[in-house]
Amino acid sequence: MSDNSANIVYMYLNKAIIVGNLTRDPELKALPSGMSVCSFSVATNRVWKDQAGAKQESTDYHNIVVFGRQAETANQYLKKGQNVMIEGRIQTRSWDNQAGQKQYRTEIVAGRVQFGAKTGGTPGFTGNTSSSVPSSDSAPADDMGQIDYPEDEINPDDIPF
Repeated sequence: MSDNSANIVYMYLNKAIIVGNLTRDPELKALPSGMSVCSFSVATNRVWKDQAGAKQESTDYHNIVVFGRQAETANQYLKKGQNVMIEGRIQTRSWDNQAGQKQYRTEIVAGRVQFGAKTGGTPGFTGNTSSSVPSSDSAPADDMGQIDYPEDEINPDDIPF
C-alpha cells in the first residue's frame, strides 16, 4: 500500500457577494500610509413564507470596507439608499477597547464595487461591470425591489457583530 496523503490538495475559498442598499453615506478616511479607506454598511433583505403561509421578512446588515482609488470612487458616487453589489472577502478584526475588553468586527473587504441605480431610479443593475462608473440608466422608477428603511440612522457600533 502506498501513502496517498501527500497527493491531497486542499482548497480554501473566502468570497462574499452582497447585493443590497446602502444604510448610510460612505465615510472616507486615510490610513497613516496615505492610502484611502472607505467604509459603509449594506442591508440585504430576505422574504419567505413560513409554514402557515404568512409572509416573513428579515434584514441583515453588512459592514463594507474599500481601499485605494476604488474607496475614493465609492465615496464620491455612492449615497444612502443606493443599490450596490459588493464582491470581496470576509474578515474579522479584533482589538481591545478603552475598558480593556476585546471587541470584534466582521466586515467584507471589497475587491469590486458595482454601482446600481441611485435612489428613486430603477432597481437593479444596468449590466455595466465597471466598478468606477455609476449607472446612468434613466428608465422610469417603479417600486419593484425598493426597500423602505426607517428614517433612524443606523450606528454600525450598535450592530452585534
